[in-house]
Amino acid sequence: MRKQTFLFVAAFLFMASLVSFGQEQIDLADKLQGGQLEAVNRILSQCDDSEAVEMNAAEGSGLCILTGTTFETGTIELELLGENNPGKSFIGVAFNIEDEENYEAIYFRPFNFLATEQVRKEHMVQYIHHPEDTWYSLREERTGEFENEIPVPPDPDDWFKARIVVSEKSVSVFVNDISNPVLSVERLATPASNNIGLWTGNGSSGRFKNLILSK
Repeated sequence: MRKQTFLFVAAFLFMASLVSFGQEQIDLADKLQGGQLEAVNRILSQCDDSEAVEMNAAEGSGLCILTGTTFETGTIELELLGENNPGKSFIGVAFNIEDEENYEAIYFRPFNFLATEQVRKEHMVQYIHHPEDTWYSLREERTGEFENEIPVPPDPDDWFKARIVVSEKSVSVFVNDISNPVLSVERLATPASNNIGLWTGNGSSGRFKNLILSK
């Protein structure tokens, strides 16, 4: 009986190690305190929620690069909080960051989560590749390919979960408990950097917590 119990426990621990292999849970507040969050065109602060960090609002896009953390392909999971403020809430994740001008990103427009107009519904989640492929150029030249509606939108004034699966050729985005991707796109860039960071758009602040990277 003891041998069976030992084998069961050993098998359980082995399976658990397989699940966690390559997975990195990141406390963003600890990263901030340790000086491992590099802000570009933003000021970072710790929120009342001790696990969360906030990027302030400013003109232009903002980056928060995680120093000492690498990511090329795999899965990015995190929780985000924007606001229901039209044209003032763009919040997401940047990857393949070569410098402050060259990167890919997935971001959300929470102010469109409760939209009733179909044209706004279709603009809830977006992929971009800066500086060549901005949201504007993609919308003008390849309408509907790189942004989409979220079938069951989150509350724009509450935390929501995002899971972003990045391969060498494609990106798929999942939100909360929706089983199907809310956006699937072919990448417009060749992987050239293993830098990853938080992202906010023009005039936008944002809060982030519970970041998990699976490589």
